[in-house]
Amino acid sequence: MIEPHDTAPDTAPDATHDAVIVVEQLTRRFGTRTVVDGVTFSVARGAIFGLLGPNGSGKSTIIRMLCGVLPPSAGSATLLGFDVKQHAESIKSRIGYMSQSFSLYRDLTARENLRFYGRIYGLSDPRIQTRIDEVTELTAIRPYLDQIAGTLSGGWKQRLALACALIHEPDVLFLDEPTAGIDPVARRDLWDLLFELSGRGVTLFVTTHYMDEAERCTDIAYLHHSRLMVLGKPADLKALPAVTPVGTHRMEVALPRPAEHLTVLRALPGVLDATLFGETLHLLADKNVTAQAICEAAHDDNAEVRNITPSLEDVFVTLARAATDSMTPVVITEVAQPMAAVGEPQQPSVTGGLMAILLKEFTHIAREPATLLFMFVIPLMQTIIFGLAIDTKVEHLPTVVFDLDGRSESRNLQQAFVNTRAFRIESQVHDEQSFQAALTSGRAKVGLRIPPDYSERLVRHEQALVQVLIDGSDSQIANTAQRTSQQLGIQLSRQIATRFLENNGSSPARDGYGATSLPIEIRTRLLYNPSLESARFFVPGLVGIILQMVLMFLTAFAVVRERELGTLEQLFVTPVSRFGLLLGKLIPYALVGMLETAIILAVMVYLFDVQIAGDLLVLLTLSGLFIITSLGIGLLISTLAKTQLQAMQYAFLVLLPSVLLSGFMFPREEMPLPIYWATFAIPATWFVEILRGVILRGAGFMDLVPQVIGLLTCCFTLLSLSVMRFRKQLG
Repeated sequence: MIEPHDTAPDTAPDATHDAVIVVEQLTRRFGTRTVVDGVTFSVARGAIFGLLGPNGSGKSTIIRMLCGVLPPSAGSATLLGFDVKQHAESIKSRIGYMSQSFSLYRDLTARENLRFYGRIYGLSDPRIQTRIDEVTELTAIRPYLDQIAGTLSGGWKQRLALACALIHEPDVLFLDEPTAGIDPVARRDLWDLLFELSGRGVTLFVTTHYMDEAERCTDIAYLHHSRLMVLGKPADLKALPAVTPVGTHRMEVALPRPAEHLTVLRALPGVLDATLFGETLHLLADKNVTAQAICEAAHDDNAEVRNITPSLEDVFVTLARAATDSMTPVVITEVAQPMAAVGEPQQPSVTGGLMAILLKEFTHIAREPATLLFMFVIPLMQTIIFGLAIDTKVEHLPTVVFDLDGRSESRNLQQAFVNTRAFRIESQVHDEQSFQAALTSGRAKVGLRIPPDYSERLVRHEQALVQVLIDGSDSQIANTAQRTSQQLGIQLSRQIATRFLENNGSSPARDGYGATSLPIEIRTRLLYNPSLESARFFVPGLVGIILQMVLMFLTAFAVVRERELGTLEQLFVTPVSRFGLLLGKLIPYALVGMLETAIILAVMVYLFDVQIAGDLLVLLTLSGLFIITSLGIGLLISTLAKTQLQAMQYAFLVLLPSVLLSGFMFPREEMPLPIYWATFAIPATWFVEILRGVILRGAGFMDLVPQVIGLLTCCFTLLSLSVMRFRKQLG
């Protein structure tokens, strides 16, 4: 066990200073894996607090918990007097954050990024301009303000990230490995900026792997295997007895080709440790190991040997090697008292940051050529290809019967229709209005009207006329209904004729002019699409399929792409509200969806000559409802997918049932019962019926109430699931 240093450091902070950050037994687990284990420390106002440790030791996880985007599994932490778990949103307007990787918007200019974050933090436009002037002067990025952020060099990207983190004048600035991947000159310049910020009273919380950067911190905490191993000031940590035990000293050996002598010196009696340090060797040895003994072991009388104080690297390497599972942290910095919360916890407004997200999303849409191609060119191509190339005919015959005769012969006729297995009597109606409403609303695709004198005409050997009305808006159904009903009429007539001729040698029936005719004439009439053009069947349904595909993919990819790039995590650290973030992302795509609808409908009317028979306002209103539903699908996918590849896979899982099971291509009524019931959970099922009802059949809102209720249910369910799953947290 490593014991705490027994003397108080001369440079210990005044205990009366407020602690900006106080952490007590902070723990974070992911399943059974503990990544932060019972960490305790505090950070005084104006300090440069360095958090060090190897990769995977929990440094970034601690920052995320302190910023309120990752809830602790156990323990507590306060920042500026607020509990980070209970009042996470209250602290976000008071902190700045720079992530490990560049997490600003690469396709926005430096100025646009600064304006975006200024709006996110609720600054007025004049104040934003003032702060841009101030942070650009501080970070010296003014010459690059109008350059696309993604084209900046590594050092200037970090300066821009720092400027964005400072735009709202935070009290605490979190920097997660801010100098990773940049050149030494840029590192030095960035630290000069950090010193200037510290001098202005900003508290800095920095993670780093570089020991020279750790030397610049006022306080240091070192993590090892997810636990806090040592905490104190650099000078005090170097003076720890465990680093240079009693009876030992540290030496630096300068000689040619030091790496060749490393193994030999490690084996020298009394040498406890030997490490290559640049062009020299650093040794920890007993006091009785002299410079002469080292020169003799190295066979070099000109080797330069001198005593040195331990470096921070020596400190951490020594302590890490001595660490055990039961170790007690070395704490040699007096813990400051927690800072009192300033003001009451503030809850973000429902639309907080909405305008900033809106403007940023519109900028993305306008600047991304691939997105514009996906939005407009591909849908037009799909509309034309599907409308011109597809001509599929399948069966589907739900039938409504208007029997004005009501006697046995008419019942036999109905049974004959059922016996063909091509018709299914959906309902019996008793007035013309109900008969027409069943066809207009789409509840029935075939209407069988039997005249009141049907039985009498058969008895008198006169031709009986039966009318079959067929919904031509679905060419698949119309062809089958027309063919089957005509064949049925011929078959029934032959049966009557055969029986008559067996009993009499004369004609079985005569028409109104007295000429010999078939006993039963079934006259079919195609409604809504009398020429059975496939475009009139496919194009209206295609509007819904294309809308869902485009909006679902765009929304899912927009959110997942931000998660992959790290910009979503950067937004989580800001005070933008959850609903402001959601609305800001969805509204631009909703407007794009309405424009998309107008374009596809225009192509349908002017290229394919499919006129809108119903009310255009009803069509656009219900299209808006479907657009919101499609955005909800995309948002839900974005909460499930971690990568864009996963988002694409989820999207195709949704798209295929929408195409194959919604009634767009194949009649749902012919599907197996479990699958048929499953189709009611597909939003496109309801919208395809709405489109064909309004566009082809001229159906009004009241005719479509069941479909509207179904679509509303899908919309509410999807949005509720999406909002419940979407959190401004990472876990």
